[in-house]
Amino acid sequence: MASSDDDDRTIGSGSTFSVDPTREISSVFDDLEDLLKNGDVIEALSQRGVNASIALTAIEGLRAYLDGKKAEAAEDFAMVAEEIRGRLELARAAEGPKNGQGGHS
Repeated sequence: MASSDDDDRTIGSGSTFSVDPTREISSVFDDLEDLLKNGDVIEALSQRGVNASIALTAIEGLRAYLDGKKAEAAEDFAMVAEEIRGRLELARAAEGPKNGQGGHS
């Protein structure tokens, strides 16, 4: 004899169950954007060398990608990568040559 729980574990309709996490994902991004616009958070990130504006653009890119707007996402991510790369190069230039290696041949 089958237990009464057997019926609770099966789906007999034959339809597939789908999940649309759009609202939840949007809510998470909204919360993250609010955090990145908070003055205290901006200050803490800045002390670690993280630019909140670049992070916000990255969020916009990921949001666009998840919405299926791949061209917009690619543009945002390209800008983020370019900005980060540029800041890394500036930081390296400010550090100067290392290991006794100068810039002259």
